[in-house]
Amino acid sequence: MKRIGVFTSGGDAPGMNACIRAVVRGAVYHGIEVFGIRRGYSGMIAGDVYKMDSHSVSNIVQRGGTILKSARSKEFVTPEGRKKAYDNLMAHGIEGLVAIGGNGTFTGAMIFGNEYGIPTVGAPGTIDNDLYGTDYTIGFDTAVNTALDAIDRIRDTASSHDRIFFIEVMGRDSGYIAVQSGIAGGAELVMVPEVLTPISEVVETLKQGWSRSKSSSIIIVAEGDEEGSAQEVAEKIKVQVDENADIRVTTLGHTQRGGQPSAYDRILASRLGLGAVEGLIGGQKNVMAGIVNNDLVYTPFEDTIRLPKPINEDLLRMVKILSV
Repeated sequence: MKRIGVFTSGGDAPGMNACIRAVVRGAVYHGIEVFGIRRGYSGMIAGDVYKMDSHSVSNIVQRGGTILKSARSKEFVTPEGRKKAYDNLMAHGIEGLVAIGGNGTFTGAMIFGNEYGIPTVGAPGTIDNDLYGTDYTIGFDTAVNTALDAIDRIRDTASSHDRIFFIEVMGRDSGYIAVQSGIAGGAELVMVPEVLTPISEVVETLKQGWSRSKSSSIIIVAEGDEEGSAQEVAEKIKVQVDENADIRVTTLGHTQRGGQPSAYDRILASRLGLGAVEGLIGGQKNVMAGIVNNDLVYTPFEDTIRLPKPINEDLLRMVKILSV
């Protein structure tokens, strides 16, 4: 293999730049030319491809976002769009790809690889930590710490004013950010998509706290919870408890995607970026590089897309125990 391409796709995640850096410098180390593809599959179709070298990735390991930018492409879903992408890769002599992204990115890469035979190795870049085949995804640790910083600050004002705060964190299909930031932030309850938490249970938790003279509470709500958004949950709760209760809602939103990546995310991204390059060299294709029990492993795209990654039930149990 003489030439490879690297791109980022889907939602950005802190640490993506560290991964790009590892891909480029790993390729250079192994004597392989590397090309950056801007804006994911959209750039692949548009031919927005340029040669990269070690200097191209200087001073980016600490930066959030992605220097290659990201986009979602409706055209790539079509056979015609994928044909344009293939023709552009062939025009640059690109023989393999490193795809940094999540479920949607890998679905596109799997279809593309099956159609045109271009080997692709993925690096899991998503703050949701919802991909089977890796213990942690790039950006998750930073997102948890960003959420935790906000929770700590809100805890101060909740205590000062005897308020109940419902804090919404990202996680449309996954409650990993909610659970870990909730445990670290001392939340009274965590609501996640994987486990139904009825409004009655939230009310009971609050009443139990009041019976122990607890004057303020923090409830963490993952955005994909079945009971609705944090705002919707708060409105349902207000109907069932004291109408005069001081209930506030904070939605953290895209702050969790930005900012400097943590040391853990920089190291994880570097391992996965180099692992993706060396996987291509070793003949891997249509797989995702991941870290399981601190070992580098390769999981077929089909499995990482199809198989669920359940929340550790001990963590959910821990939230209840520690909120007493």
